Amino acid sequence: MAKEKSGIHLIAEMASVSIGTVDRALHGRGEIKESTRQRILQVARQIGYTPNLVARALSVAKSNTRVGVCMPREIHFFYDQLWNGVLEEARRVGQLGIQFVNRPIEALGEGDTGAFTELVESGVHGIILAAGNPKGLTPLINDAEEKGIRVVCVSTDAPESRRSSIVCVEPLLNGSLAGELMGKLVPRGSKVAVVAGMLTTEDHRKKTDGFVETFRRHCVGGKTVSVIEGHEDEDESFQKTFELLRRVPSLAGIYVNTVNCLPVCRALMARGLAGKVKLIATDLFPEMSPYFQKGTITASIYQQPYRQAQIAVRLMVDNLTNKTHFPPAVCLSPGLVMSSNLHLFREMRLADSKQLDNSTQGLL
Repeated sequence: MAKEKSGIHLIAEMASVSIGTVDRALHGRGEIKESTRQRILQVARQIGYTPNLVARALSVAKSNTRVGVCMPREIHFFYDQLWNGVLEEARRVGQLGIQFVNRPIEALGEGDTGAFTELVESGVHGIILAAGNPKGLTPLINDAEEKGIRVVCVSTDAPESRRSSIVCVEPLLNGSLAGELMGKLVPRGSKVAVVAGMLTTEDHRKKTDGFVETFRRHCVGGKTVSVIEGHEDEDESFQKTFELLRRVPSLAGIYVNTVNCLPVCRALMARGLAGKVKLIATDLFPEMSPYFQKGTITASIYQQPYRQAQIAVRLMVDNLTNKTHFPPAVCLSPGLVMSSNLHLFREMRLADSKQLDNSTQGLL
């Protein structure tokens, strides 16, 4: 009885190519038609074949493949989870010989053009980027792509650029979900407001647009009376929200579409309006938990930051190692966090684990 074919022999037979062609397609070596490469990769996926990681690691290591990462550095909040996703995936693919060159910036949209330029000049083969300054970054991204340096945006986009892909929770959908929820929480004719980071940032602007349009549809006579830009600054966000609550005492709800809602919570408490004004936040971190429990935060739209980063790294690595085509976009579904399901989310579980570890250490 003839031995049943498997692995690259089966792929070669199913794709009607030679074993050598299969090897080149799987390991990114030599010249091969793109249509042939994609046919081989499709067959490999169909049979669940994974190339030998050791062989692939040797191949990639010889080329000194390097991936640059440019994202904000934020302790405890959204970008901290993005970095966790990148760093853990970087460790996972370390066996492939890929080096990661990290260029963190202090805040979204501040210094990203300089950090991006540094990464390009350092000779990286791809860049994972949170594009807080799309206007300034677009020509730089286009120039990098022309040089063969692939760019994957994560969380926020530079949509006019020729970047290879974007991984995000679609911001218009995020804002629309918040707008529909708010419209069902507050009475007819209610006045609400939006606290954003920067409307020049694609993510914040589209969230705002989605919220305003959808709230109007779901709250008869409802109106968004103010859109505040807090510029990711806690003091500025607090002061502007505090003044808004004085200026519009009948305000029924606030949607915070940036990643730090704490100054808005403090402003509501300072005005004695915590729990009276419906507050819909964006994303999740441990410091939000008490505000959920007290009812200051009604709900939050969860953006899966850790997962976004994981996918961005995997897309980049698959392209650099297997020449796999980038999808134009990977849009994750937003989640809805309320006090009853708060404990189910990754950020809360990690915080609970750390507290348990600390308490256990105290007993030793």
